[in-house]
Formats: sequence, C-alpha cells, structure tokens
Amino acid sequence: MTATVTDSPENSRFEITEDGELAGFAEYFRHANEIAFIHTEIAPAYAGRGLAGALARAALDAAREQGADVLPYCPFIRGWLTKHPDYVDLVPVSQRTRFGL
Repeated sequence: MTATVTDSPENSRFEITEDGELAGFAEYFRHANEIAFIHTEIAPAYAGRGLAGALARAALDAAREQGADVLPYCPFIRGWLTKHPDYVDLVPVSQRTRFGL
C-alpha cells in the first residue's frame, strides 16, 4: 500500500492518503511564519500502520522546507517531537519550555 502526504491549505491541514483514500490529517493554523499544529487524527480503519508518524514527519519536513516555526499544540505532534529530537529545532527556543521540549 502506498501512503502519500499532501498539504491541503484550503482545509488548513496536511492529509495522508493510502491508495488514494483519505486515512488521516494534521490540522494547523498559519500565522506569519508560524505553523501551529492543533489536531492530528487517523481513521480507525488505518490505525496501527504507522501512518500518524509518517504524517507528522512529512508535515514537519514541509515546515522545515518553508523555514516556518512550529508550535505543537497537538499532543500527538508534541509527543512525536519528544521522540525525534532532531526536529525540536523547528520549535522556537522561547517556546520549547511551554511545550515541554
């Protein structure tokens, strides 16, 4: 099965599809040079396949490519960042304590 992550700015979210079917999304709010991730959800039928992690990685890679600061309000994104410290630099130093990073 093939998973693909795309940014859907009209829906304010990154979406992950598997074989063309929407499997989940990571909602965000953009302001200036910041991306605030607010909610991540994977459909129950797609749970346990590692799609949430793939979605987080792709969304954060996109933020890095855009030079955007990340504010991880979403508990899943925040937890993913704690397990992948090489991505913590996306969160401004002044905000890391606020998010427990």
